[in-house]
Amino acid sequence: QVQLVESGGGLVQAGGSLRLSCAASGRTFSGSAMGWFRQAPGKERLFVAAISGSGWHIDYADSVKGRFTVSRDNSKNTVSLQMNSLTPEDTAVYYCVARISGILATHVNMWDYWGQGTQVTVSS
Repeated sequence: QVQLVESGGGLVQAGGSLRLSCAASGRTFSGSAMGWFRQAPGKERLFVAAISGSGWHIDYADSVKGRFTVSRDNSKNTVSLQMNSLTPEDTAVYYCVARISGILATHVNMWDYWGQGTQVTVSS
């Protein structure tokens, strides 16, 4: 079992930055792929970013490339999402996810564990 707890969400003006963090506990962390999804009101849950256990392989949704950076610290069992140049379209609940197989994936059904989510609101 893996427990994921997100933090760092909040309200920010357009053009601003936020840093989300996810603390993982339970099973081996370093071998698991970690990632982030987001869900805006009335919309489906969408892939944002993912990082392999070693940190060597990273993937981003096209909508966040060049603005968001995912990273992890296996010594602390944490994964982070640095979000810059935020726009109102980034407003959503952001979820931290883990995949035990370690293989990156963009489909929501491919991830094994989910955090409770943290709200990010970007005002115009």
